[in-house]
Amino acid sequence: MRRLLLLGVTALCLCMFVVADKQPDRQADKSSPETDGVLQLKKGNFNRALRKHKQLLVHFYAPLTREGHRVSNAFEGAAEELQGSEVKLAVIDQNKEKELAKELNATGLPAIRLYLSGDKHNAIDCPLPQSSASILTWLKRRAGSATDLIADLIQSEASEELRVVGFFKELDHDYVQVFYAAAIELPDLNFVVTQDEEVISKYGLTHDVVLLLKKSELIQAYKMMPQTSKEELIIFITVYQMDPVTEYTGETATQILTAPVLNHALLFVNKSSSDFKDIHMAFSSAASAFRLKILFVFVDVDEPRNGRIMEYFHVRDFEAPLIRLINLTDHVTYQLPSDTLDLQTIKTFCQSYLEGKAKPKMQSEPIPEGWDKQPVKELVGTTLEQVAFNPNKTVFVLFYLPYSHESRAVFPLWEELAEALKEREDVVVARIDASANDINLSMQGAYPSLCLFPALHAERVVVYRGKKKVKDLIKFLDKEMKKAKKERVKEDEDRRKYIEAIKAEEAQKANESKDEL
Repeated sequence: MRRLLLLGVTALCLCMFVVADKQPDRQADKSSPETDGVLQLKKGNFNRALRKHKQLLVHFYAPLTREGHRVSNAFEGAAEELQGSEVKLAVIDQNKEKELAKELNATGLPAIRLYLSGDKHNAIDCPLPQSSASILTWLKRRAGSATDLIADLIQSEASEELRVVGFFKELDHDYVQVFYAAAIELPDLNFVVTQDEEVISKYGLTHDVVLLLKKSELIQAYKMMPQTSKEELIIFITVYQMDPVTEYTGETATQILTAPVLNHALLFVNKSSSDFKDIHMAFSSAASAFRLKILFVFVDVDEPRNGRIMEYFHVRDFEAPLIRLINLTDHVTYQLPSDTLDLQTIKTFCQSYLEGKAKPKMQSEPIPEGWDKQPVKELVGTTLEQVAFNPNKTVFVLFYLPYSHESRAVFPLWEELAEALKEREDVVVARIDASANDINLSMQGAYPSLCLFPALHAERVVVYRGKKKVKDLIKFLDKEMKKAKKERVKEDEDRRKYIEAIKAEEAQKANESKDEL
């Protein structure tokens, strides 16, 4: 009887242990909510999901961003296809889960990462997809091998899509592994492996070569070498899948910014201008000479949606056309020092940049020694506003480009003007190189630009558009000074009243404090 009682107690305990063991699973399921089969992860349930699923594909997204919206659509489409598979999909809102995103180093652009066997420190980045098919292809290629890419080229010769074709003599060669590694990193592209001598011979090439084909037309070929790395092959494919010159738009921005070529040449130009065709042709011809070294992009300054990139580079529409070079690693910019944008000028500038001889465009040049000792004061970015907006001086500034013939033609006139006004202590004549210093002022008109800054507390700029003669400049100056003098009287009166009101308020507060004591 005692043995039966002990057995009963033991069985009861075992049942309790089983129930207790299953309880956390039910709690875990409740604490890891799903939407259409996709886990909604937070800091509290991320580690639990990581332990539970051997393959966890996580989308870190930032709502309300254009890029985030596109990637989210691709991820949702892939989630439908992957229902019931070994891969479990999950999302993390970067804005709401900032602490978790920071811990996982996912605070930047939207990202998709694959976590394997609970290892959260060695996640595998999925290339940002163009569509759901990109995600599915990436997962398939990761799990597959190069033999999966073997296909009959003749059947797909009329394809509109770009095809990356690897022709190899031996399928077990290291070249094939490098080719397949590149295929995994570029899931949006169609990769094919072939050993068909007849097909490859029509392009006049031999084995161990990678071809970019579109409608059977050879765009470019790349000969594999023992030292060829996956990264080098990806750069070749990524660059040559793009046109020599890419227009910057909302659709191409991601492709441009994620391109493996970090040196970018940007042409800021008005597409509707009469000289656009000639400038674009010269820019395109130069681009062909620097493929794999410099990415060539043009920005239409007449497109309102390009305002942000123009603001970043401190370019105004009236300054176009101009060319800037930038490296996306150090973000130092260089400006082509010429108002002639022909093929040879552009090529010379690009070559000097690659050789480290080009002069960087700075926010401000160093303040030159004795800058205020000559009749014409030499301003730079750091002294411009300090001098120009002096409320007790009327300042006439020439904004010029040193390489412009039109700008240099104004230099003698400006010296003559300064000499004529040297006895007037309330007037300053100055100039500044607009190509070497960032000009953060609202001005309209191309360079050279003659701008008057009246002696006012209000920061005002008046652009001179009259004849370039000393007597006309002085006449304009006197007229604006007379106008500013009247405004200054009102300004001073308003400032006096404001100061008196502040003093009265402070006195009242002091009296109230005394009364309280």
